[in-house]
Amino acid sequence: MFDTVLVANRGEIARRVVRTCQRLGVKAVTVHSEADAHALHVVESDESVLIGPAPPTESYLDQLKVLEAARQTGAQAVHPGYGFLAENATFAQAVIDAGLTWIGPSPDAIDRMGDKINARNLMSAAGVPVAVGTPEPLADVEAAVSAAKEIGYPVMVKASAGGGGIGMGVARDEAELRTSFDTARTRAERFFGSPAILLERYMEKARHVEVQVLGLADGRVVTLGERDCSVQRRHQKVAEETPSPGVSPELRARMLAGAVRAGEAVGYRNAGTVECLVSGDEFVFLEMNTRLQVEHPVTELVHGVDLVEQQLLVAAGEPASYDVNVQSDGHAIELRIYAEDPVRFLPGPGTITRWEEPSGEGIRVDAGYRKGDVVTPYYDPLLAKLAVWAPDRDEALQRTRDAVAAFAVEGPKVNLPFFTELLANAEFVSGDYDTGLVERMRAKK
Repeated sequence: MFDTVLVANRGEIARRVVRTCQRLGVKAVTVHSEADAHALHVVESDESVLIGPAPPTESYLDQLKVLEAARQTGAQAVHPGYGFLAENATFAQAVIDAGLTWIGPSPDAIDRMGDKINARNLMSAAGVPVAVGTPEPLADVEAAVSAAKEIGYPVMVKASAGGGGIGMGVARDEAELRTSFDTARTRAERFFGSPAILLERYMEKARHVEVQVLGLADGRVVTLGERDCSVQRRHQKVAEETPSPGVSPELRARMLAGAVRAGEAVGYRNAGTVECLVSGDEFVFLEMNTRLQVEHPVTELVHGVDLVEQQLLVAAGEPASYDVNVQSDGHAIELRIYAEDPVRFLPGPGTITRWEEPSGEGIRVDAGYRKGDVVTPYYDPLLAKLAVWAPDRDEALQRTRDAVAAFAVEGPKVNLPFFTELLANAEFVSGDYDTGLVERMRAKK
């Protein structure tokens, strides 16, 4: 195991990694911007290095500054968390070239799975089901119109190099495709530096279900169940649960087997997630996230496994510290608490004047903020993740309702009222919902 690990992130995920490092007796070093000088991840780490002003491009995304912080502090390994540099193959290689250990998959795996078109083709060759779509990047909107006629409407327009729902849109006819294509192309160029676009057949009333994979140091790829991530706004997740109420045991077995094939196809090591769309008893590959997911706590709660610990062990070349055949126990739900208004979901930064977290049996809060902190417009507005475990889904829902009622945040706008609404929604409570749920809820407003 390592003596010192540098956490190249901020907020709740930096605190999360620090917590496991310190439990294992590993020195946890963090980095911070000027805006985060007094942040919780700075206060709680063993050492923290100032790497620049508030804008991410001048601090958390500055690869040279992060590497210099690792050198200064004697770190032997770098944990990227998620977001920022987590899925940057160039940075992963730079870490390795600096003589450090990258706590994540190989740069090659990141690169191969980071391009959605390449990933689609690779998965298809590995026998993993994929949606009907374009095998090559589309050069222009006329090529997209031609391809859509072959695929059939509706189609999903996607940035090939994208993630997090950025550069995605649904087109139900040619007019919508022309608009969506231009929008996706502009956003893809802006956010990912690549204008490459692909089309896929859009699955109506589909669920977004992902499988947690772990590529072990001995070369095996194992799974830790699935998570249902269908509660989304603007193609971005806001609530997750495991096990998925819409996945049968037979479908689950096929999805887990497909996820193992996906990981094996790229020689995957460390933690990752194979994301799928599910309709009825069929599933298709969507993409692979080559990092730890925001929603990993629900998997930890039902399996009793510390995924960050397993990441550290794999990176150190050591065996897993849990029975890899472990079965899930109970049900867990995670809600992402954002500094945003609960109706339009637009960011609402500000100073936190009240912060009271819920507590009790089965309740876990991973927070990046506390009373007195300032939520700035520079970073993702995720304040905390509320994760709740119970023996079954009905009890998990009730515990989550109680936890939301007890979670008090004042100052910035916050989306807690949305979750009160969600947890009372008949469609969600029934478990029979899909990725259009939030859109339907807002259409009634």
